[in-house]
Amino acid sequence: MSDEQQKSGKPNENSLRSKTFFQEKDLWGFIHRSFTKSMGYTEEDLTKPLIGICNTYSELNKCHSHFNELADYVKRGVWQAGGVPMEFPTISIGEPYIKPTSMLLRNLMAMDTEEMMKAHPIDGVVLMGGCDKTVPAQLMAAASANIPAIVITGGPMLNGRLGGRSLGACTDCYGFTLEHKAGNLTDEELATAENAICRSDGHCMVMGTASTMASIAEAIGMALPGNAAIPAPDSRRKHMAERTGKQIVELVRQNIRPRDIMTMEAIENAIRVTMASGGSTNAIIHLVAIAGRLGLKLPLETFDTISATTPFILNLRPSGEYQMEEYFEAGGVPALMKELEAHLHLDCLTVTGRTIGDNLGAASARTLNRDVIRTVEEPLDPQGGIAVLRGNLAPDGALIKQTAVSAHLKKHTGRAVVFENPADLAARIDDPDLDVDADSVLVLKNAGPKGAPAMPEIGQIPIPTKLLKQGVRDMVRISDARISGTSYGALIVHVAPEAAIGGPLALVQDGDEIELDIADRRLNLNVSEAELAERRKAWKAPAPFYDRGYGLLFQERVLQANQGCDFDFLLPPHMR
Repeated sequence: MSDEQQKSGKPNENSLRSKTFFQEKDLWGFIHRSFTKSMGYTEEDLTKPLIGICNTYSELNKCHSHFNELADYVKRGVWQAGGVPMEFPTISIGEPYIKPTSMLLRNLMAMDTEEMMKAHPIDGVVLMGGCDKTVPAQLMAAASANIPAIVITGGPMLNGRLGGRSLGACTDCYGFTLEHKAGNLTDEELATAENAICRSDGHCMVMGTASTMASIAEAIGMALPGNAAIPAPDSRRKHMAERTGKQIVELVRQNIRPRDIMTMEAIENAIRVTMASGGSTNAIIHLVAIAGRLGLKLPLETFDTISATTPFILNLRPSGEYQMEEYFEAGGVPALMKELEAHLHLDCLTVTGRTIGDNLGAASARTLNRDVIRTVEEPLDPQGGIAVLRGNLAPDGALIKQTAVSAHLKKHTGRAVVFENPADLAARIDDPDLDVDADSVLVLKNAGPKGAPAMPEIGQIPIPTKLLKQGVRDMVRISDARISGTSYGALIVHVAPEAAIGGPLALVQDGDEIELDIADRRLNLNVSEAELAERRKAWKAPAPFYDRGYGLLFQERVLQANQGCDFDFLLPPHMR
């Protein structure tokens, strides 16, 4: 189907994109039919809706290592519903392996997915994602390509188990390595923990970025109800895959497209679910990017307004006690959304073909464990998980996961201990002569979108070893980097503008007084404007990290954190 047809309205079945490939009687129609039949498809198959299955299986992506089997169940559903499934690959981004950071490749995956969707004769697509950057990349692509699409995620791992204790990746990854660094765990004990923490297929099982984005896909209406929390090894994940395969055929028949579903009201629903869940700060970058692809401006103030009016009700790590396995057993995202029903836009369309309100009327949308999913009347905290900070240190905003901050640090003033870049941090953080104490504020510069490069998840600045040995386990830490959704502590991230383009963070020096007040949403550098002006005259931009290829493209065209870190040229023309 042409772009003009997409814009003009809903086509009838005879104008399916696949039919324009297979029913033409010219040379290319002959080639399309001949080559497709050579793979075993029949003349009858070529009359049915053709469904692309974007299978991001990779042995370099642990979270997606089970996707080939899952794709078979999606195919089963497509066949049962009268469609013809065809798998295609795209880049697959696995958090544990990619250096310098998976964020470098999110936009590349979004471009890859969009172009594959637009270039091939598919009438609809099933987007198989899971690991942190894969779901946002696919939603960005779906927003831009705007052909019928549905998301199925791979599901979280089962809880890790060690000595009768539940473990969660990667919240406990930080904990174990911290205690090992402090001398409280032996090498052998650390190895035992490594073997116990990840004991099944799936993505991280705490409310990290993967679980957050799976929840967002469901809350925004692009995944079937209940999808997010089913553990990867659970047979009900396979059932969900089959249902997803059936439903994409129905979406094609009804011509329901991503832009019909992902409206501003749907995005606001996704934000509210994120805040009620104690979701990852990464969600803000990704939602801003998705909104941008839809031609919608999504300022940070929207997140803060929704957070301030959304009770935090999901008792999941790193901000609570439980993990995704218990969340699934308690009712998952449908149950949480049912608790939030009075705060949601209930008339938003979803991939079920029905509205959020209709979906929440189902018997399955109910809470089965009140210790995991609280009521809005008796929340864990009256406000949502993420707060937006502003001040002269972050004029375009900064983020903090307030539900994961130690209580004594929610209002804090301390002197800065500054690291100019990630290499400087690695070289000096554990120096026994470092002039630092528990009240200091650790500051990391040049770790943002252009500076690091590509804004890696290094905002959980390590506690200096000498303080660990004194019992210190949390400090105020500030950077223009990101953090994993599994992180915890007084971590201020996404400072914008970043240091590498001359933002105020670039001007901070050792000994400067920094003031944090989460309740007042304030982050200030207590240095006079005159002094800052003098420092700015002496400031020099760091040398660019790349001189060729995709990395150079990224550095030259990436937007700032508060703008979603998409490429400027991928936004609709009126958004540039």
